[in-house]
Amino acid sequence: MTEPSHASGPRPRSRARRVLVIVALTVVGLLLAGVIGILVWSQVGVMDAEQGPLDEVRADDRVVLTEVDGSVVLTPASGGSEVGLIFVPGAKVQAEAYAAILADVVADESVTVVITRPRLNLAFFDPRPLSSFTDLVPEVSTWLVGGHSLGGVRACQLAADADGLVLFASYCAEDLSASGDPVLSLSGSEDGLTTPQKVDDNRALLPADAVFVEIPGASHASFGDYGPQAGDGVPTITDDDMRADVTAALADFVAALPR
Repeated sequence: MTEPSHASGPRPRSRARRVLVIVALTVVGLLLAGVIGILVWSQVGVMDAEQGPLDEVRADDRVVLTEVDGSVVLTPASGGSEVGLIFVPGAKVQAEAYAAILADVVADESVTVVITRPRLNLAFFDPRPLSSFTDLVPEVSTWLVGGHSLGGVRACQLAADADGLVLFASYCAEDLSASGDPVLSLSGSEDGLTTPQKVDDNRALLPADAVFVEIPGASHASFGDYGPQAGDGVPTITDDDMRADVTAALADFVAALPR
C-alpha cells in the first residue's frame, strides 16, 4: 500500500502565525523608533534663558527667586501673596526665560509665580495636575494658570482647577466658553507663530467676557527672554516696553479677580 504524500513547506496556520509575528515586531519597532525620536527631538534645540535678564531678576531686591521641587518660584520680597500664577513654558523653552517678564507683577502686585519645568521640555508630556504646583505655595488662596504658546494650550487643560486663565501668545484647543472663569489673552501684532488671525479664529472657545490685549510690535518670542525663534515675526517693541505692557495687563486682570 502506498503511503499518502505530504505537501512540502509550512502549513497555512504556521505561515499565518509567522506573518503576524513579523507584523507585530514591525509595529513595536516603529513605536520604539517614534518614542526615541520624540525623546531626541525634545532635548535638541532647547531655548535657554538669556543670562542678562535672568541676572537682573536675581539682583532685584523686590523679588525672591528660588527653585522648589524643580519649579522656578518667584515671590514678592514683602511677602503676603493672596494671588498666584502657575505658568507653563512654551515648547522647549527654559523656565527661567519667563522670570524677567513676570518679575514686575510679582513685585508690584504681590503675585506669587510658579514657572513649571514640563517633562521632556514639552507641556503635553507632563501629566501632573495643577495641585502639584499650587501645593508648593500653600498660603496662596487664589490661583491662576497660564502659559506661553503650547504651554498656554496645556494651561487651558488645567483651567478647570484654577480661578482664572492667562494666555501668552496662545489659544485653547478645547471649548471653555461656558466655564465662566476670568480669562486674559495677551498676543502680539508681529507674532509669526500664534498670529493675530489664529487668536481671532479661536476667540469663540473662550468666555464672551474674556479680555483680549494685542500688544503692538510684539512677536512670539517677545513673551520670554530666550532669543529669536524660527518662523516668528520681527518685533518692533523694546524689552522694557514689552514688560511694562504685560505687567499693566496682568495688574488690571488681577485687580478685577473676585476674592
